[in-house]
Amino acid sequence: MICMDFRGGRMGNLLAGNSSKSRRCGRSVSVHCLLLAVALIGMFMPVFLWAQGPVRIHIEGVQGAELENVKVALTLPEGLVKDGVVNERWLERFQEQIPEKTREALEPFGFYDPEVTVSSEPAAGNVHEVYVFIEPGEPVRVTSVTVGIKGPGEKEKKLLDVAAAFPLHTGATLRQDVYESAKNDLRARAVELGYLDADFSTHEIRVTPQELKAEIELVLQTGPLYYFGEIDFSGAPQYPQSFFGRYLEFKPGDVFSHQKVALTQRNLINADRFKRVIIAPDKDEATADHRVPVHIKLVPSKPKRLRLGTGYETDIGIKGTIKYEDVNFFGTSHRFESQMDISQPVQVVGARYIIPHAKDTRSFSSVSFNMKREDQRDIFTESMTAEFERARTFGKVMTGSVFIQMLKERSEAGDDRTNTFSVLPGFRLSGIYYDNMIRPSRGYRYKTELKGTHQAIGSDTGLIQFTGDGGLIVPLPARLSLIARGKIGWTTQNEPNSDLPVPLRFFAGGDQSVRGYGYKTLGPEDVNGDVVGGKNLLEGSIELERAIGKDWGVAAFYDTGNAFNTFSDMRLAQGAGMGVRYYSPIGPIKLDIARQIGVKSPDFRIHVSIGFGL
Repeated sequence: MICMDFRGGRMGNLLAGNSSKSRRCGRSVSVHCLLLAVALIGMFMPVFLWAQGPVRIHIEGVQGAELENVKVALTLPEGLVKDGVVNERWLERFQEQIPEKTREALEPFGFYDPEVTVSSEPAAGNVHEVYVFIEPGEPVRVTSVTVGIKGPGEKEKKLLDVAAAFPLHTGATLRQDVYESAKNDLRARAVELGYLDADFSTHEIRVTPQELKAEIELVLQTGPLYYFGEIDFSGAPQYPQSFFGRYLEFKPGDVFSHQKVALTQRNLINADRFKRVIIAPDKDEATADHRVPVHIKLVPSKPKRLRLGTGYETDIGIKGTIKYEDVNFFGTSHRFESQMDISQPVQVVGARYIIPHAKDTRSFSSVSFNMKREDQRDIFTESMTAEFERARTFGKVMTGSVFIQMLKERSEAGDDRTNTFSVLPGFRLSGIYYDNMIRPSRGYRYKTELKGTHQAIGSDTGLIQFTGDGGLIVPLPARLSLIARGKIGWTTQNEPNSDLPVPLRFFAGGDQSVRGYGYKTLGPEDVNGDVVGGKNLLEGSIELERAIGKDWGVAAFYDTGNAFNTFSDMRLAQGAGMGVRYYSPIGPIKLDIARQIGVKSPDFRIHVSIGFGL
């Protein structure tokens, strides 16, 4: 049984029927019999109390969406209760309207002839009790459905498929909300396919309440097919007009699509060059052959930016960052970036010049230069790297690139010393998809690289090297997520292991490797026990995370991996532990406590990292 208590107020019906009036039906029941019935039925049905002052309405006989619609229909008119006093005559008139209001509220759910009994009594403390008993009866069922497509798009397969899947079929209960939703979906699909004038020439539900049957007839007139017309940009004269084409998901002559308009707007917003983007297709200006001109207005953001940042990682401690970028270098639309990262063990200074592709937002050509100095424990490296890269997209996720890299380094690892120059041509293949970059619930990433060199092209050593790493996140029930990552590295060379440049060697251990071990503390060792790095690498991790609230999570994890020179010498280290995650606007902040596994004297280690590092 449902109870509603009113202070007054007015709301519109959640759903409204539009068919002919049902017959009035009432039943006289004494108050005592009514209370007895309420008591008996109340033992078997849930009771809901909606208290709004001195009037309480008890509703029995319907549940779910039907109940919610009846509750809204029986909201007291504004003014019936004023200053806590009930207008008695107005309440009597309202009670007389309850059967009709209830029937109208139930019609959208197929109940056209319910029996509605209303009674009332004053209660203690001047509270008025109103009892509404509803017997919905049998619903009206659909006896025939006709959904037709007429006009130039009558043979459009995607439209015909939507029409064939119309959810109200013969024998189904007539639900007007389902009907309206399906009708709107059909028209929206036609508009998305380019039939911008699509509308219904016939949309009827013929209901015969006495026979509990309904006939549905829908005829959609598609109208002509529209196309994209001329495209003009305004508001950003500092960029060359040819530059904007890379952000467009359509071109003149393509079938018009609102989805492609939305994707174009997303591309322009994500370009990080414009603080406001307005795209206005003007159907009223369409030409005689139904080509719609598109006006795009842009408000550019400042092209030159200087950003300062700081962070902390267990691997390298406190890190400071200075980054400068110019997204419209000398008015060419090219991008220039320079960055300095400084921590106690690692210092990196780099610059990159990027030439965007004319027709693709993820394709580019770039030239970069980096200097790096690293000094921690038994590893010391000074290196300079110059690289030219040309990248192209393959599909919606994958990006492939070819590059040539020049590396000059001077390094020490334990007793190993390298001082080499290498020319390393190669290619990369990568892809990333996550449903949310701050707190993803599903997605994946991968990156592979193959490069090599030989003394014949001017290098001091000859080698071929492959690296690949990836991550995967899968949602599970109970707000759980399964997170997996892995990394592999392989190298073959034509000289002894000790001649492999230290910057090209593999090391394991650390926040993004095998937790429980320090940064770069795993790998082949020299005669003194110092880690000198290896030719190959194998790492894997699996993590189970449980979300807590909106921004927090707890996790349990297991990591394994190591660097090695031959697969026969591979000894995988292991670590496991638990952690806490806080998902901030700058990315997840992770605190992990890990314990080494499979060693005689296992250590515990705390790992802290900031950023999305699946």
